[in-house]
Amino acid sequence: MARLGAAALAAWVPCRSWCSAAASFGLQRGLSALFAQNPLRAPRWLPGCRQKTSLSFLKRPDLPNLAYKKLQGRSPGVIFIPGYHSNMNGTKALAIEEFCKSLGHACIRFDFSGIGNSDGILKDCTLGKWRKDVLSIIDDIADGPQILVGSSLGGWLMLHAAVARPEKVVALVGIAAAADSMVTQFNQLSVEAQKEIEMKGEWIMPSRCNEETSPIPYSFIKEAEHHCLLHSPIPVHCPIRLLHGMKDDIVPWQTSMQIADRVISTDVDVILRKDSHHRMKEKADIQLIVYTIDDLIDKLTTAS
Repeated sequence: MARLGAAALAAWVPCRSWCSAAASFGLQRGLSALFAQNPLRAPRWLPGCRQKTSLSFLKRPDLPNLAYKKLQGRSPGVIFIPGYHSNMNGTKALAIEEFCKSLGHACIRFDFSGIGNSDGILKDCTLGKWRKDVLSIIDDIADGPQILVGSSLGGWLMLHAAVARPEKVVALVGIAAAADSMVTQFNQLSVEAQKEIEMKGEWIMPSRCNEETSPIPYSFIKEAEHHCLLHSPIPVHCPIRLLHGMKDDIVPWQTSMQIADRVISTDVDVILRKDSHHRMKEKADIQLIVYTIDDLIDKLTTAS
């Protein structure tokens, strides 16, 4: 936290206790120190978070144009990768952009093809096509080294991006990272249930807590099978922080533990929040997310 003193942070983080259990793969003094701090007063920025960047489009000759917003700033930059059916204007995306602005660091948020303001037809989208979207943003929009923050399915895609662009991706933050999750859960269904989903053409993943989930096309699930990662070591060597709620009933928290076990990197922390659900968008969740990003920025800039 070299750049932000307690007084500055007080304007950004909510007055909540952590109520979290942490399983660490490698000791990180910076984040541990943050956990030891006293709770700070509630912020005024969260309820009225407003985007300060203009809408732009990445034009791609043979692929749908991508809508994005880029905040100029120092390196490393931060790229937020949203979850399934989510867009760039969600609570976490806006909060991360505002936090990066306070630090003076660059930040990019974007819509997948077929989502939000981006071109494309949603029913034709696949995990493989969205993987290309992420790589397009990294290759054509981002400047210099980047920290990828992936939420849910975005956490799956950030791992693919780190494998494909190791020279540019310098750290990862997974928020309920859903690597292989929909494929794994689909394959756990009975043969009869799988055939019924194939006939219907879509699957609505169950949620015991009544969290809203979008229907997943059967074709999306089958194509996603080609992008599974957890069956073998994942060649990612950069620092990785995996945040997960233990009350997540869409992507089980054990998925983050599996990712930690599979990545080659030894600089991996898994942080479990006992009372958090899948979306991790409550004030205390946002506090944890921005603290984690700040700790990584501090680690990377100090190392350089």
